[in-house]
Order: sequence, then C-alpha cells, then structure tokens
Amino acid sequence: MKLPSGRTAAASYPWVKSYPPGIDWDMPFVPRPITALLDDAVRDYPNNPAVKFKGKSQTYRQLGAEVERVAAGLQSLGVKKGVHVGLMLPNTPSFIVYYNAILKCGGTVVNFNPLYTLEELTFQVKDSETQILITHDLKVLYDKAEALLENATLARAVVVPFAPLLPPAKALLFKLFKRSAIAGPPPAALKDRVVSGHKLAASSKTFQPVAVDPQDIAVLQYTGGTTGTPKGAMLSHANLYTNTMQIAAWAKDLKQGQECVLGILPFFHVFAMTVVMNLGIAKAARIVMMPRFELNETLQLIDSEKPTIMPAVPTIFNAIMNHPKVKDFNLRSIHFCLSGGAPLPLEVKTKFEALTGCKLVEGYGLSETSPVLTCNPLDGPIVSGSIGPPLPGTVISLRDISDPSKEVPQGERGELCAFGPQVMKAYWNKPAETANQFVGEFLRTGDVAVMDDKGFFFIVDRIKDLIICSGYNVYPRRIEEAIYEHPAVEEVTVVGIKDNYRGEAPKAFIKLRAGMTATSADIMKHLGSKISKIEMPAQIEFRDSLPKTMIGKLSKKELVAEERAKSA
Repeated sequence: MKLPSGRTAAASYPWVKSYPPGIDWDMPFVPRPITALLDDAVRDYPNNPAVKFKGKSQTYRQLGAEVERVAAGLQSLGVKKGVHVGLMLPNTPSFIVYYNAILKCGGTVVNFNPLYTLEELTFQVKDSETQILITHDLKVLYDKAEALLENATLARAVVVPFAPLLPPAKALLFKLFKRSAIAGPPPAALKDRVVSGHKLAASSKTFQPVAVDPQDIAVLQYTGGTTGTPKGAMLSHANLYTNTMQIAAWAKDLKQGQECVLGILPFFHVFAMTVVMNLGIAKAARIVMMPRFELNETLQLIDSEKPTIMPAVPTIFNAIMNHPKVKDFNLRSIHFCLSGGAPLPLEVKTKFEALTGCKLVEGYGLSETSPVLTCNPLDGPIVSGSIGPPLPGTVISLRDISDPSKEVPQGERGELCAFGPQVMKAYWNKPAETANQFVGEFLRTGDVAVMDDKGFFFIVDRIKDLIICSGYNVYPRRIEEAIYEHPAVEEVTVVGIKDNYRGEAPKAFIKLRAGMTATSADIMKHLGSKISKIEMPAQIEFRDSLPKTMIGKLSKKELVAEERAKSA
C-alpha cells in the first residue's frame, strides 16, 4: 500500500496495532473500473436477485443485460470519454442502470439532487458542463429538465418512464390514478432534444466495449456548499472502487451472494452511492430500494424483506427506535449498520443494537473521499464518541489549525487531514480551491479531531462551526452530546448566536421525545455537572422538528440563518 512521502513503514502508525483480527492496514487493493463490480456479480451470481423496487424484482443477469442495452443507446447519443451525463433520479432501478451504463461508455456521471430548485440545477449543469440529463417522466422531475432545455442550459434530456418500473398491477393503477403526476409529451420545439428512455433501451445497436482506465474520472460529486459555492469533487474509478473494497474488507463477515441491503439513503448522495449501491453490488446482494425515507414503509420493508445491511444516518436510527409501534415489527434480520453523515450518539447506538441485535458502527468521510475515511471496528470494545481508526490504506494526520504544515502532538486537537486511495483528484475546473484544500499530499477536511494512543479518532467539530465565547473555544458537539444524555431529548442542534457580553454564545434547539416533557431549567440542571459554565447554552428553544438535509442529517444552516435574521 502506498505511503505518504517521508513514511517508510506502516507499523509507525498507532492504529495498525489496534486493527481488528483478520484485517491488515496494508492489504493490497488493485484499482479497477467501478463497473467491474457489476460485471463480477453478473458472471458469478446471474440468477441472484439484484434489485427490488415496489415489489418488482430483477436478477443480476437481467440487470447486466439492461445496462448493456442502455449503454448501446447512450453510445448512439454520443456518450464517450469526456462526456458528462447527469442523473436526476430518486432511488429507482434506473439509477443503477444508467450509472453503470454511462461509466461503461467511458462517460462521467454527475449526480443531481432531484429536489434542487431550477436555479441550483442551472448552476450545477453549467459548472459541470453536463451535456445530457437522465430523469423520469414524473412531472416533479421532468418539468425542471424541460426548463433547463428551454433556457438553453442543457443540450439534451433522456426521459425514462416510471410506470414500467412497477409490478404490472401497480403500474396500471399508477397510470390510471396518477395521471396528473406523469409529464406529457415535450413541446414541438424540444422534440428533437428529448429522448425516450424506453426507445433508447430498445436500441437495435450493440454496445461497443470501451477501455476504461481506473484513473479516469467516474463521478463529479458536488459538495453540499455549506462552506461556499458548491464544487464538483472529481472521483476516479479507482477512488470509488477502492473505497468500496476498503469497506468490504472492514465488514469481513458479510457473505458473498447472501446479503440484502436496504437502500433508504438517496443514491445521488456519495454515502449511499458507495455504501449502499456499490457495496451491495460488490457483495452480489439484493438491493431493496426506497425512493425516499418514510418511517412506516421502512419498518414494513425490514419486517417483510429481511435486510441484513442498513446504512443510514443517526436521525433514521433514532426515528425507528422512537416509533410508537416499533415492537410490532421484526427487525432482527439486520446484522450490519453503518452510520454516517453526522455524529452517532452513544445512546442511539446502544439502544438500536439492543432493539435489533445488529452491530451499529459510526464511520466518517466526505464527498471528496468517496466518501469513507474511518470506521469503528465491528469486533472489539466500544470506544464512545469515536469515528474509529482509518480504513486500510488510509492515513490520517492531525495538523495545527493555524499552520496546517505542522502535525500536532498525539492527544491534541488538530485539523483532520487525509491521504489514501479514495481521496479525490481535484475539484472540477477549480485549481485555486483545489490547492487550498490540500496541504502537500493530504486533503484538508475542515474538521477538528483528536487521536487517542490506540489510533482512534474523535471529531471535536468543524473549524468554521467553532463558537468563540469570551476568547474561549466552545465546540457545539460537546454540548450536543451532553444534552443527548437527557432522557426526554430526541434530537438536538447547537449553533452560535451573537452575545453582547461574550461575542458569541451557544444556543440549543431541542426536539423532545413523544409523550415526554422538559423545561429549559430541567436541561440546564442536567448540564450542570457535564459541561463547563462557558459551554452552557445562553438560550434553549424547543421545537416540534429540527431542519434536516436530504439524507436526514441534522442541518444547522437554516437555524444559523434564522438567528442572523433576528439579530439583523
């Protein structure tokens, strides 16, 4: 395994001695095109169920054949190396088909959030130089694609019919009773620029295989934009393939051809793209897809489909645990859950594991790293609050926040910087931003962490999320973890607000558990022995719900904007 410059032995890293049995930090990973995962599954498990959507199943042989047909159709549209093709799709089988077909042609996938506004879509299409956009004939999606065509932002759209993805009876009912949800034919002026996905997949042409170099760019994954203008992380085939293999090596007890993955998280998000879709295909697993997270449907699917793997975010695990009728559902099929996107409170971990019998571990990563960098071991003692050691082949270096060229001593806070085969090449068309994101060979994450003597890392907070009270650094995560220990608290978010005396002060937004009560005084009394006076919230506000991102991660930016508006 490649080491950063100046390092001559893997044994010099403290986490190597703490690695779980049977996993070597320096195990070899040979980069391959990400589509090799599907090719392997089709070859070795052709009759295994590959995907299930709304009750309709497809085997790996059928999935592979459809990908080849669609790839042939895309080649007829000119998709080849250098062509950027956007996916604006919810979790449906079409996402997996077009994702792999585009990559087989040598093209680059650009992931789009289907809930983006037209303004957001216009920016990303232009910035990424997307030439073709794939979407469904659902009005809520198609109307935005049509607007992009009309304003000359987009050259062409492929519109895939939604009804045929459903079982025959459901497809008929959908056409009868959901007509208003289906887009009509394109206007005459756009007729030549809107391609039927049905006709494209029925092309009589034969797919012409393309030699894909693992270093070719597979995906432009746009960051959330919380630190500025969204940027496209250039993820190569090697980045994505290796990260999938790193996770597969970490979860060494998963059985090839015998697992079932529940696809709750949206595939357009990097976490689900790798840990649900690509990992599921790598294990030749059955992928049960949900177009969006809905709590009752999730519980019913777990009960009926018996998934063994369920990657999710803490808010989803929390929601399942707090469902009033959760004990009416059998959740014991789940063996492996990977939590990402936000800190996993210890209480959520332990209670969910007790409820299901699964192993729930917290991982850490970001769009720029394909995404997983670290993960807690599935075997061994719980290290409370840790994001675990680095994955095989990954090096984490903690750097001085004011001078990232210097490493901090073990046990001190520093910016988490990462080196490994899953780290992006660069930001698309942004050399200055790319240069600022790296310090030497290491990617700067913007997160503050500490490392213990065993090589386990603990996120303290984001650098820009720091609250400075009277000159002291206050880390919101520490306050949030303490509040989570109150039995009446279901969710909490802490942000910094203006304070005339201290400059800034923490404010806690809290959602209480159903049927439970607590006052601000109760929370402050609870915190009295847990955090310092300087960390105590200046204000506490109770809400029926807290803002979240598309994948269910608690979001601070809306609350920060509200507080800024108040102070203005």
